[in-house]
Amino acid sequence: MKMTLSNQLPTYPAFVEGIRRAPDRGYTLNPAQTATALKNALRYIPNELHEQLAPEFLEELRTRGRIYGYRFRPEGDLKARPIDEYRGRCIEGKAFQVMIDNNLAFDVALYPYELVTYGETGQVCQNWMQYRLIKMYLEELTQDQTLVVESGHPLGLFRSHPDAPRVIITNALMVGLYDNQEDWHTAMQLGVANYGQMTAGGWMYIGPQGIVHGTFNTLLNAGRLKLGIPQDGNLRGRLFVSSGLGGMSGAQPKAAEMAGAAAIIAEVDRSRIDTRLSQGWVGGVTRDIPEAFDRAHEAMREGRPFSIAYHGNIVDLLEYAMRNDIHIDLLSDQTSCHAVYEGGYCPAGLTFDERTRMLHEDAARFRGLGDASLQRHYAAIRTLVERGTYFFDYGNSFMKAVYDAGVKDIARGGDPKQGFIFPSYVEDIMGPELFDYGYGPFRWVCLSGRHEDLVKTDRAALSCIDPNRRAQDRDNYNWIRDAEQNHLVVGTQARILYQDAEGRLRIALKFNDMVRRGEVGPIMLGRDHHDVSGTDSPFRETANIKDGSNIMADMAVQCFAGNCARGMSLVALHNGGGVGIGKAINGGFGMVCDGSERVDRILRQAMLWDVMGGVARRSWARNPHAMETTDEFNRTHADSYCITMPYVADEALIEKRIGAAK
Repeated sequence: MKMTLSNQLPTYPAFVEGIRRAPDRGYTLNPAQTATALKNALRYIPNELHEQLAPEFLEELRTRGRIYGYRFRPEGDLKARPIDEYRGRCIEGKAFQVMIDNNLAFDVALYPYELVTYGETGQVCQNWMQYRLIKMYLEELTQDQTLVVESGHPLGLFRSHPDAPRVIITNALMVGLYDNQEDWHTAMQLGVANYGQMTAGGWMYIGPQGIVHGTFNTLLNAGRLKLGIPQDGNLRGRLFVSSGLGGMSGAQPKAAEMAGAAAIIAEVDRSRIDTRLSQGWVGGVTRDIPEAFDRAHEAMREGRPFSIAYHGNIVDLLEYAMRNDIHIDLLSDQTSCHAVYEGGYCPAGLTFDERTRMLHEDAARFRGLGDASLQRHYAAIRTLVERGTYFFDYGNSFMKAVYDAGVKDIARGGDPKQGFIFPSYVEDIMGPELFDYGYGPFRWVCLSGRHEDLVKTDRAALSCIDPNRRAQDRDNYNWIRDAEQNHLVVGTQARILYQDAEGRLRIALKFNDMVRRGEVGPIMLGRDHHDVSGTDSPFRETANIKDGSNIMADMAVQCFAGNCARGMSLVALHNGGGVGIGKAINGGFGMVCDGSERVDRILRQAMLWDVMGGVARRSWARNPHAMETTDEFNRTHADSYCITMPYVADEALIEKRIGAAK
């Protein structure tokens, strides 16, 4: 068997008007590197087509900053279809085609033509030649093979066995010396590195719903911890302000409304605002700052949930609030600051279209304006915080971007390795209140495409949760109880639900039994990489680990390896996550429930590991809630598990001995 693209040149596809396009990423290669980039792209193409495609690819490289191979993109919208409409020799091969197409659908992807799912730069794969080959391999994949994908490139099918993963993915795992933005940018242009973000290159994105539950939990717990809201209360009468309405940030207004708050979300790109308006994820839009605050204050007085998009720059919005002494209860930012100089952050004073043109025409000036804007942004936040606002970094590398823009005092001691003066949301909220207990973003996709299957799985998941066990369980119970009425689906029929280790296993086994009984079609299980065990990132997921190991990537790699060993259907490991190259190692999984006893066995082996490996690491870091959770797990699972527990040294003893040694 030989897998290759056809020697018949595809017709160049038409670009649908109104579909967002990625900006020029910047062409910086020298002549020798340019030659290598061309040869790298042409190796996917039969030789007889090279003469025609070489100038086409060169033009893409010089004007777009990389070779996408637009000619090889299938025509039209790649909307996910029901699994039975895909070709394949095993159910997993068909299931992953559903997931890939969902990642690239017009109503889901940020830049569908450039294979960017979300986060400004997070791609399914590098180019459309890779996409076509991956689809061909998935159609041929059997239960005795594993497809290996390296930075978007399908390396090939390799013999394995039914209990092995069907697909193993890695993205942008650069050697340490070269693990930086500059070398990454070169590797990206050469066509040898793919920025998979998290669930983009891991093929498991489910639209903005994928982050909305986490944002809901973050806002509620911020209110409880910082604003004095009771455990059974919500954010009624409180104001949340942030920026971004893209693939992940677009969850903010919906989450704020669900938490009872009034929210103003700034966004410079009108097309992203229109997308969220049409999907019902934001309540209104205005270009007038006073109107935005007036309408939010009216909603606060009436105690009703409210959200509005401010079509403009977040810096202007915050400076207005600062000048007019407007109190903001909760403040954050979700611009793509891991890619500030690639267009993820639009400088104040530029329209979105001006941003796009300047990226192409004068990247150096764009960089300077971006730095100046970040400095103003920081100054406004600092003033508002001094007046009583609670600001949290939402894991988008915002504070590191501010530091890189020249504001050294945002870092503790002037050194970002010591952390920042403002907390990360994981450091203050999600880490101690959710991750340390094992709660994280479990998700599933009904591969049949039938909405009634999603309704049935919602009810089944609800039956697995005891709302009286912990406050977190009550929040999660209410979330899934109300999920249908909140109209969360964008793309294929999917759901997210924060659960701990035991909760995920109970739900997974119940779903597989429902498939076995014919109550629902096949189901894809998964999670965000932004989870208890999936990501090592001192700027985000491991920000509340204080034993010095927050800079280590052992947890994410062990989680990946353990899921491979235990037979998850798809296992992925990436570099960069939501904070940028060299700042995170992150991984995830996909597991196809086909109703078989084989899947039951894999779920029992893998689901607890996928969560408790991270809880164990957090426990060893002496995080109190993780220690409690691990101690209980050791007691209830003593027949098969034994997690090492730490002894906690007395603080007074340590201070006494160190003081005596001076």
